[in-house]
Amino acid sequence: MIVSATLAVLAILTGQPPASSPREVTLASEPTALAGTLIDAGPGAPAALIIAGSGPTDRDGNSPIGIVASTYRLLAEGLAAEGISTLRYDKRGVAASAPAALAESDLRFDTMVRDAGAWAGRLREETGQACVWLIGHSEGALIAQAVAAENQTGICGLVLLSGAGRPAAVVLREQLRATTPEPYLSQAITVIDELDAGRTVDCPPILAALCRASVQPYVISWFDMDPVALAAAQELPTLVLQGTTDIQTSVEDARMLAAARPGIELVLMEGVNHLLKVAPADRAANIATYSNPDLPLAGGVVDQVAGFIRQ
Repeated sequence: MIVSATLAVLAILTGQPPASSPREVTLASEPTALAGTLIDAGPGAPAALIIAGSGPTDRDGNSPIGIVASTYRLLAEGLAAEGISTLRYDKRGVAASAPAALAESDLRFDTMVRDAGAWAGRLREETGQACVWLIGHSEGALIAQAVAAENQTGICGLVLLSGAGRPAAVVLREQLRATTPEPYLSQAITVIDELDAGRTVDCPPILAALCRASVQPYVISWFDMDPVALAAAQELPTLVLQGTTDIQTSVEDARMLAAARPGIELVLMEGVNHLLKVAPADRAANIATYSNPDLPLAGGVVDQVAGFIRQ
């Protein structure tokens, strides 16, 4: 109730219609429905679907692996105060959508794409908008691009936050080289090379998180996605927003996405990390922000996203 009252006051001060209280919505699915949260900014308000990044990340941007930054909740509340409706959701198999989990061996990247596309349709139904915006964060940026590539009807445009500009295999190799000692690094690179070629591998037990047998079909399907090719293949209005102290994706990634075709808008935010929080370049201090629930979004993030959508 405090959050809702704050949004209403901000809306009055900014001349925007007050947002309604966040409410639960569901999406019909097999084996059970998926769950999300809608904040409706009022009749005629632009509407945006927030698509989460990789791993067991919930609708708020938190994860049981130690991320409690609430990036998506903060973004949704900020956009509501700017007169923009949002829908964010728990991914299949995560949080309130946990009962809808599929067997890991049945998951493919396209599973996430189909779910996001269906949620976009649900948001159009809820708001009455002819088209909705897709706001994808990290891996969610790639999912947003894939949704738009499959069917641009009903999509107003894309906002790609902290997204990769290179295929996932390239990014993973880079991340592993920065963090993994030998002999594990050589093993991991060999595994990635094989999966990138579309071949399954015998997975060393220590690399089970990357290449256990049940996850390999998903990884192969993920490695097949090229974000620059996807960006070049569609003409929707697109914003690429990237922080300069992001230790997961880079400014170069953002520049590659923005250069995919003319008309893509690029915004670089100084001193902002992967979770859109102010953070230093030092790795340990940067990662510490991932588990600090009291940090707000970096100043300007909401303004940049809202301004792009409203224009």
